[in-house]
Amino acid sequence: MKKQDFLDVLNHNILDFWMSQMTDHDQGGFYGQITGGGTLIPTADKSVILNARILWTFSAAYPVTGNPAHLASADRAFDYLLNNFIDKKEGGVFWRLDHKGTRKEGKKQIYAQAFAIYALSQYHKIRPEREAKQYAIELYQLIEKHSFDQERNGYYEALDQSWQPLADVRLSEKDMNATKTMNTHLHIMEAYTTLYEIWPNDTLRTQLINLIALMSTRFVTEKAHFKLFFNDDWELQSNEISYGHDIEGGWLLCEAAQAIGDPELMTEVNQMAIRMTDAALEGLDGDEGLMNEADAEGLSDTDKHWWPQAEAMVGLVNAGQISKDESYLAKAESVWNFTSKYLIDPEGEWHWKVNRAGVNDLKNDKAGAWKCPYHNGRAMIEMILRL
Repeated sequence: MKKQDFLDVLNHNILDFWMSQMTDHDQGGFYGQITGGGTLIPTADKSVILNARILWTFSAAYPVTGNPAHLASADRAFDYLLNNFIDKKEGGVFWRLDHKGTRKEGKKQIYAQAFAIYALSQYHKIRPEREAKQYAIELYQLIEKHSFDQERNGYYEALDQSWQPLADVRLSEKDMNATKTMNTHLHIMEAYTTLYEIWPNDTLRTQLINLIALMSTRFVTEKAHFKLFFNDDWELQSNEISYGHDIEGGWLLCEAAQAIGDPELMTEVNQMAIRMTDAALEGLDGDEGLMNEADAEGLSDTDKHWWPQAEAMVGLVNAGQISKDESYLAKAESVWNFTSKYLIDPEGEWHWKVNRAGVNDLKNDKAGAWKCPYHNGRAMIEMILRL
């Protein structure tokens, strides 16, 4: 594995694609969708998840590439988030806009508030003179006010536009209608980690430590897999296993503990991360691609989606750096070789997934609400910085 290879993919395969293919010069910001077959849908709705992830990716990439065009794209994403997604009346960010930038769905999905914090905090690192930090802090305070369960701990999944309870809190159609989920807690922790790096507030520190504890205990099984869906009273609602989240969670826990800076906590979390990485490798197929999901009966989705491969590379390198065991680095290289062969599209971006027969799926988006430059862009950045 060579740094230059990752830098080339970051620059030419990912960032160039998003700048040339997804910049909306007519309505502002970025387009909402390109199909798996490569067709731009200029009238597609615009998702806050996509916009926030574009903002995070270009903000994180700019210090690595030094390319002024990447800074300009981060500025563009920030301006659009500020002008269109921020709820000026109730606070927080809207879930979805139409292609012209008008609010279409105003619910306050906490996952989305977290990604906005994550992106704004990262943007502050390259544009400290702008008001990104102020908005990130305000979003954090809104999450703590409306979503944090003071009695039973943890964070509620979603609220309506006025921060009142919702009957349907699902993040997407494939998710359970569960009020406390691993996925949202993981990304609140990720967001709070980056916010704490730019704003070392004592209360934020306390809540970040609490999230690390929740992720390490409440959400992890004895076999070191994440438990995914709970109700208000922390009763488990499913037995699904997500290998990509397992390995992503391991290295994000390390990042959070490192931000806190407590040596004892870092030691505990590092050990947990290795256990979670090993557990995720149960999903590593014979072709060195990481399969998607399992349940109590065994493998339930053997396809190799783009994002678990990205997270696997980072998680494996992280485990190798912690343990000094070079076998993890060898596995990371194998996953990279698999990804390069099957998922990276020479025409730009990555395919959504490939099946065990090596056939790419062109039905799902090349770019869209859930197909963003964040997982693969971040993986390339992490590999450049870690190797």
